[in-house]
Amino acid sequence: MRLNEVSYSDAQPVDGYGAGFFRIGGKVHQGGVLTSAAGTMSWGGFEDTDPLLALVGDIDVLFIGTGGEVAHIPAALRQSLEDAGLGVESMNSPAACRTYNVLLSEGRRIALAALPV
Repeated sequence: MRLNEVSYSDAQPVDGYGAGFFRIGGKVHQGGVLTSAAGTMSWGGFEDTDPLLALVGDIDVLFIGTGGEVAHIPAALRQSLEDAGLGVESMNSPAACRTYNVLLSEGRRIALAALPV
């Protein structure tokens, strides 16, 4: 078995998460979070669209973590993001974090907006 060290080029991976928090790049963030190569910041949830739309041109796909359970994101949010040219994938936050980390390690142009579990 051969083990390879994973390296992340621009953005920081999600190190962990728990009830009400995410740990990204070794720093704990309470509540919702938005992270990409541009940095990590608090995210206010589905109504907080401005920081998501600011990613247009910098990323190809936005992963949206819906918390502990799989849920549909509001149709208006999905439509505005897709109209702006962003690919959108929604899933529960644990799956979104794992998917984000894997694609980040491949050097993809992605971002994660996630609600806590």
